[in-house]
Amino acid sequence: MIEAIDKDRIPRHIAVIMDGNGRWAQNKGAMRVFGHKNALTAVRDTIEGAASLGVEYLTMYAFSTENWARPQDEISALMEILINSIASEAPTMMNNNIQLSAIGDISSLPIKCQKNLRAVMKQTSVNTGLTVILALSYSGRWEIEQAIKHIVKKVVNQELSEGDINQELIAAHLTTKHIPDPELLIRTSGELRISNFLIWQMAYTELYFTDVLWPDFRKEHLFEAILDYQKRERRFGKTGAQIKS
Repeated sequence: MIEAIDKDRIPRHIAVIMDGNGRWAQNKGAMRVFGHKNALTAVRDTIEGAASLGVEYLTMYAFSTENWARPQDEISALMEILINSIASEAPTMMNNNIQLSAIGDISSLPIKCQKNLRAVMKQTSVNTGLTVILALSYSGRWEIEQAIKHIVKKVVNQELSEGDINQELIAAHLTTKHIPDPELLIRTSGELRISNFLIWQMAYTELYFTDVLWPDFRKEHLFEAILDYQKRERRFGKTGAQIKS
């Protein structure tokens, strides 16, 4: 399958909503946390597949601001998995020239999780290959709210005027300001929505939905999504004739 992919048309930035862990576990008669634990294989395989194709950025929706409303025992288990996996994956990231980054309200995470995350981000900052961005305690509306607050503060302090406010200025105050908008979004588990994820950045993102539950997702499924993406014509409001010319 990988041989059919046009290496000159690889998306620079792919975003992934990793959905279906709980249903995967329930289908096996297990607790939801069992699905979260088994999801790590899908994460590793997807990162490996993206790196092998030369994808520059891979943003993975790991934990939303809305996820804080889940049962406390599930949240605690998720945080423990995050703490352990972030630390354990550092050597692999260094060996494969992968840089780790994060977006979201990182200060709301457990202190140990914050420390591990920042340590691995600092350690891998020298790497120049694929950048893996974890969206943690993140939501698109939260991000836009934070951007507006920062801009309003600058207007009040007379650092900016109303006339300075445009789409470029807003984008420059988002957590993704140094990252290109995603060309492709992949969502697993058959759900057909973007769930408050990168809602500003995905104005022209191609959306790909698969029924595969996240713990079963492998690089072959990633390749299928990219092949589907490469069949599409991205017009950005123009006509097909304009794009071809």
